[in-house]
Amino acid sequence: MSTRKEIVSGFYEQYDEDGRTTRTRHGQLEYSTTMTYIHRYATKHSKILEVGAGTGRYSIALAKEGMDVTAVELVENNLEVLRENSKGITNLKSFQGDATDLHRFPDNSFDVTLFFGPMYHLYESCEVNCAIDEAIRVTKPTGVIMFAFISVFAIMYANYFYGNWAEGQEENFTKDYQVRHFKEQLFTGYDVTEFEELFREKPVEWITTAGVDGLMEPIEMRPDFSMTDKEFEAFAKWYLAFSEKRELLGNTNHLLYICRKQV
Repeated sequence: MSTRKEIVSGFYEQYDEDGRTTRTRHGQLEYSTTMTYIHRYATKHSKILEVGAGTGRYSIALAKEGMDVTAVELVENNLEVLRENSKGITNLKSFQGDATDLHRFPDNSFDVTLFFGPMYHLYESCEVNCAIDEAIRVTKPTGVIMFAFISVFAIMYANYFYGNWAEGQEENFTKDYQVRHFKEQLFTGYDVTEFEELFREKPVEWITTAGVDGLMEPIEMRPDFSMTDKEFEAFAKWYLAFSEKRELLGNTNHLLYICRKQV
């Protein structure tokens, strides 16, 4: 059977991750919203760790702002692109590594820790908790941690309204409608409260849970979808104003769970 790393690496070797947040409106909205939240807690003097850095879209941008950035990426193909795109940026260091094992970094090392990909691809409870514990360990007391995750309902809306609903339901839910998590899904989704419950006994203080791209992805699939740059700018500001509304969180594809490490 394939390992988690093999499954994830196989996907990203065939996928244009480098252009994901630029080539579509929902990708642009995700990036814009996420960067706004990062800037609420990070300054140009912050020491940043991004785990699951992909091809470096966030890490490179933050390093260019003057932050001391360390990027960790599981997929070697993504890491190669990150390193090519970040040539000459001396305040960005990058490593190949897994979110469940950050042993190369001492305790209490970073002001802000970003987990923007690993939780999509972790399925076993032990690995999920190990990754969360590692993120907390390497973050300084009172430092902020942001965990990106995917709504299981948004997975259904974005992928299974095209004659294959039963297939998606079987893959993502049990017969009594409990959320399923297993590595062959590739991307695993959460009920929002289910994800928040993962942190109930962790040494962190919850700050907020926010959506970052709303219903944009399934709507953008419509052949009649159109949005000018001016309209997108207005929409992005509007969406940000409502990104934390609880009644909207299940509809958004990508979300952020933001917390502060307790002293």
